[in-house]
Amino acid sequence: MNIKIAVSGCCGRMGKRIVSLALLDKEIKVTGLAEAKGHPDIGKAFGKIIGEETFDIKVSDNLSTAAKDADLIIDFTTPTATLSSLSVARKLKIPIVVGTTGLTDEEHKVVKSTSGSVPVLLSANMSIGVNLLFRLVPEIANALGEDYNIEIVEVHHNKKKDSPSGTAKTLAQLLADTKERPLKDLAVYGREGNVGQRSKREIGIHAVRAGDVVGDHTIIYAGDNERIEITHRAHSRDVFANGALRGAKYIADKSPGLYTMQDVLEGV
Repeated sequence: MNIKIAVSGCCGRMGKRIVSLALLDKEIKVTGLAEAKGHPDIGKAFGKIIGEETFDIKVSDNLSTAAKDADLIIDFTTPTATLSSLSVARKLKIPIVVGTTGLTDEEHKVVKSTSGSVPVLLSANMSIGVNLLFRLVPEIANALGEDYNIEIVEVHHNKKKDSPSGTAKTLAQLLADTKERPLKDLAVYGREGNVGQRSKREIGIHAVRAGDVVGDHTIIYAGDNERIEITHRAHSRDVFANGALRGAKYIADKSPGLYTMQDVLEGV
């Protein structure tokens, strides 16, 4: 296997780690790099940016050009930029891995529509550990029943723009599904003032933004006499970058459709 990838958002925190780890992966070859128009690194050899002088591919402001020789696109950008990346994937008829968070319902519809033409892997969190958490959390909720209150607390660095995190939203949706109620009827985003007694069914969701925290997620199940807490802590962005590369290998030869990291885990 030798998958040629183009990375959109290559100069961001995640983009740099994806490229750096891809250069160490014998099954992947980086053939294109793209950033937003006006980015200060446009035209620079990427090797100089990450300290790999032998890697001389230059950063482009045109993903279509950057991805012309690629088998697949990896996109960790912004919702608006991701829509553009999806359009390029459709035009070039190649798969795309999307790790962008904060997508609206309308933007999710574009993702779904694109997956009718090309394979799309979409995940709010590419970490293998978090995706195992996605499996485990509903199972615990079902076992405990309505007598346990459920709260979600997520912590991220102070530069993260969307809130709550995509991972927290996914966890909340999975928990709402166990209660067979729409999440909008159960979610409580933080609390302030005289909010009254907590209902049994509500799901509390709390976002903390501080320092350089890569990403912590804690699910609390609290009963009258005991409390269960499950926490996942990402120590570095490499956990997401490695997941994205693993996802790229999985989706490279798939038929058009919408895939998640759960599919990747099941395909191992």
